[in-house]
Amino acid sequence: MDEKRVVHIVDDEDSIRRSTGFMLKKSGFSVTPWVSGVEFLKKLKQAEQGCILLDVRMPEMDGLEVQQELNARGISMPVIVLTGHGDVTIAVQAMKAGAVDFLEKPFEKAVLITAIETAFERLADAEGRAGRAADATILIAGLSAREQDVLKGLAQGLPNKSIAFDLGISPRTVEVHRANLMTKLGVRSLSEALRIAFSAGVTG
Repeated sequence: MDEKRVVHIVDDEDSIRRSTGFMLKKSGFSVTPWVSGVEFLKKLKQAEQGCILLDVRMPEMDGLEVQQELNARGISMPVIVLTGHGDVTIAVQAMKAGAVDFLEKPFEKAVLITAIETAFERLADAEGRAGRAADATILIAGLSAREQDVLKGLAQGLPNKSIAFDLGISPRTVEVHRANLMTKLGVRSLSEALRIAFSAGVTG
């Protein structure tokens, strides 16, 4: 790992900044902690290019507001959203706004490192987005009409029960379609499925 890979940890919890920072430094990353989104935005011009770990629940400005401001300023640093509340709606909003991934606290080291590696790949491969969109469109086209309906519901942040109600099918059937579409897309997590959906322009 020749180049310095900077990870900005934007989280108001001191324990998270310290423990995650320690973990990442041991894995060879350079870490810059920030106590709030407001502080990060204030000093953004001095911030080194890198990946951003962004907590959702913060005082003054929450993670989604910080992410919106980054987008408004044309900042291309990839964002990984951290949530301690298992809030799928928030995670979906973050993914729609361009987040690489969302992780629920407490997260495992391997999951975090994988998400960060993906973020740095995106940083190095900004020009590859058009190709990813084309690939995603092909993958989505391989789903059945009903599987695409379920994926659209997931892209809206809806739980299985709501998708079932809207489609007039049972929650169990939704689970089956959801499992099938994940297999066809070759993904293991909701965030990966959403990444493909949003790349292909599926917004629900």
